[in-house]
Amino acid sequence: MPVRRREACRLIPSVLGDQTTLVNPLDIKSTEDFLGDLQSMTRRKRILVATGGGDCPGLNAVLRAIVKKATGQYNWEVLGSMDAFNGVLSEPMQLKVLDLAAVSGIHVRGGTIIGTTNRGGPFHWPVKRRDGTWGSEDRSDELIRRLQYQGIEAVINIGGEGSQRISQRLFEKGLNIIGVPKTIDNDLSATDFTFGYQTAVEVATDAVDKLVTTAESHHRMMVLEVMGRDAGWIALGAAIAGGADIVLIPEIAYRLGSILRKIEERFSSGRGFVIVVVAEGARPAGGDVIFKQSDEVGCQHKVLGGIGRFFVGQVKEQLPDMEARVTVLGHLQRGGSPCAFDRILATQFGVAAVELIKAEKFGYMVASNYPDIVALPIREAIEKYNYVDLDHNLVKTARGLGICLGD
Repeated sequence: MPVRRREACRLIPSVLGDQTTLVNPLDIKSTEDFLGDLQSMTRRKRILVATGGGDCPGLNAVLRAIVKKATGQYNWEVLGSMDAFNGVLSEPMQLKVLDLAAVSGIHVRGGTIIGTTNRGGPFHWPVKRRDGTWGSEDRSDELIRRLQYQGIEAVINIGGEGSQRISQRLFEKGLNIIGVPKTIDNDLSATDFTFGYQTAVEVATDAVDKLVTTAESHHRMMVLEVMGRDAGWIALGAAIAGGADIVLIPEIAYRLGSILRKIEERFSSGRGFVIVVVAEGARPAGGDVIFKQSDEVGCQHKVLGGIGRFFVGQVKEQLPDMEARVTVLGHLQRGGSPCAFDRILATQFGVAAVELIKAEKFGYMVASNYPDIVALPIREAIEKYNYVDLDHNLVKTARGLGICLGD
């Protein structure tokens, strides 16, 4: 007679972390059948989300949308990588479970609950050499292996132009990845708008409104320096909305002559004050942007800033009696609660990104093509930088209002 096996139960670990499933060995017909049944009972699709680059209003809104769609409709598990992909590459890994409780009510908050960084990255991971200097190494293959080890089947990378270039390179290495465009600079040409931009314009416009009253009271020229490394969308939008007299953007190298004429026109007409909005990436004709090299480990960008004071110095050389003050808005444009437009757009992007994963349409980025949310290959999305076209309607509107663009 065959020997009867002991009717005892044993704990067999599931594929989901520290969860366990109680299984009676007598019920197992075969190892293959058992593993299939076990996975079907316990395994949930696991996806990862990361926020990279500079923070902006709306990041938490898109995280909330991703989680609500993925867990609420598909019962997927969502993990967040802390500080972009650094969380995956850290030792130990720094991953955050994003469930409904974790994202409850966060759509009204600025920043990102999983952190972000614009330093390093999987293709340029900072490494300290023996001589004390810093270099970088490519850890992208290791990143993919770690994701596979964690059972992560797809990644949503939320970021601007630089982050989406990383997305494309990872996709070319075989990673199932979806891009979500985010940047206050609105510098991705494949989408009508990126979330964060409208809130940044509102913050800058509010600053212009406040500067008008003090400029009028003191009969001064007030210069507001806003963000905009290579594209002048924030400066242009705030100048129009706030009623500025002069706006300087990276796309137009300014000439002092036309600006001085505008200033003299303002004072000779009896208005007695001037409002100037200048993007941090603006530059004089024949000159360069004002910047300093970052001393932060892993930072590959020039740190722009100072064009406002430089511009005032140029003006005062020609108009020494001119009273002028400079306000640098800086990171105030990145913080705070997102406006309604950015909350809605971010939420639409989050839902659409999960739908792309469901359709296994990897290597794509969601985008706004009003009134629709569409998807296009990330490769196409990063082909063309979204500079301000000098024939754009906003430029024509500014000129029509008599705003001087420095040309």
